[in-house]
Order: sequence, then structure tokens, then C-alpha cells
Amino acid sequence: MNPGLYFAIGRKARDLLYKDYAQPQPLQIRYQSYDWSFDFSCQIKEVLPGLNTVFRVVVPDSSQAELQYLRDYVGFSAGIGLKANSAHGFDPIANISGVIGSTVVSLGADLGIDITTRTLNKFSAGLSLNSAFLIASMTLSDSCDSVKASVYHPLNPPTMTAIAAELKHRISRDATTLTFGAQHALLPYTLVKARMNTDGKVSAVLRQEIWQRFYVSIAGELDLRDNNSIPRIGLSMAIKH
Repeated sequence: MNPGLYFAIGRKARDLLYKDYAQPQPLQIRYQSYDWSFDFSCQIKEVLPGLNTVFRVVVPDSSQAELQYLRDYVGFSAGIGLKANSAHGFDPIANISGVIGSTVVSLGADLGIDITTRTLNKFSAGLSLNSAFLIASMTLSDSCDSVKASVYHPLNPPTMTAIAAELKHRISRDATTLTFGAQHALLPYTLVKARMNTDGKVSAVLRQEIWQRFYVSIAGELDLRDNNSIPRIGLSMAIKH
């Protein structure tokens, strides 16, 4: 009956709409017209009852070590790490998040602290409602500047067929974006995803399992509103255990 961790709020819709797409990391290494980054994470489960540890390194962006605690009606995580800044250095950061509720309804908050300046540089809060046919969430993020509402609806779980939508409003810019997406497994080892938004951007992903737990994804994005835009193409590889 534990509610999971904070990053799980809205995760189904977020993964369908954004995971594996051709979008850059916060900081990447650029060579001519190519960008690349490397993401490695490792989780050690049940170090103590209900306690997990996670280590993650994103080259050249960040690194973090995190403790996760899950019990009935409670999910909590705390981490410390380094994050790249615009001066090509790294700032020490700390992150704390907590969730209360159940597998049906949960409420949580996430805090990020800049250790150097001892200031709160990130705050978000979220609400999630879960059922077998619909998962809905609402979050307040970007230091209370963004409001997002998302829904995820599985159509045929055996073929991973599902649809999702996200409505995001940026308060400071008075800008609203609506994003739709869908996914379907053409074959047991081949997943296709597509999305479009009201900003005129259309994207697609083809993910193929090459060997057991080894995945290769090819993604593309085109801005229909910009006649001079060049399609973006991305390639990613992942090993999952």
C-alpha cells in the first residue's frame, strides 16, 4: 500500500510523452553538430527493510547518491550530489522529497537546496490519482511558476498500447502548451511512440530491444511552424537490469 516516491507522480504520462525522444540533457558535450551524454544509474534494493540506495552519474551533467525509504502510506528520499553550472564547474546540491497516501491517491513534495549558497533552488508539489484504466496527476513546479496536469490511459497492456496528454501552463510567460502522445508495440521487442503539441512540434521514437535488456532508440523531431527548421535526430542506447 505504499504510494511510491515523488518522481513516480505523473511518471506514466511523462515516460510516454518524453522518454527516449530527441531532446538534449541540461548540459551536453558538443562536437561540431553532434551532442552526446552518458547516463549511468545503479540501485541496491533492501539494504535494510524498506531502504534502497541509488547512485546516478550523468556525464557531463551531474552525479548523485540517494537513499529511498518506502513503507505503508509513506515514501521518502534524500540525496546529495553535484550539478554542472554555466561556468563549467559543479555546485553541491541536496534533494529531499516525500509522499503520503496509497496506491490509489498520493500527495507529495520535492525540495532542492544549493549547499554553497544555502538557498532553496527547487520546489515542486504533486497529486496523483491512480486506477486500472486511468492515471491522472497535477504538479506545481519550477519554483511555483509551472502548473502541469497529465493523464495516462492504457488501451491494450499486452501490446503496451496507451495514450497520454499533458497540459502545461507557464505563469511568468502566460503560455500554455498541450501535448498529446501514443505508443504501441508493433512486435514483442519493438515499440513505436509519437507525440505532437500545440507549439507545432511533432516527434516520433522507434525503440528496439537488440539483445536481452539492451535497447536502441532512434528519435526525430520537426518544428512545423518554422519553415527553416532542420529535423533533429537522436540515437540512444540503454542497458536495463
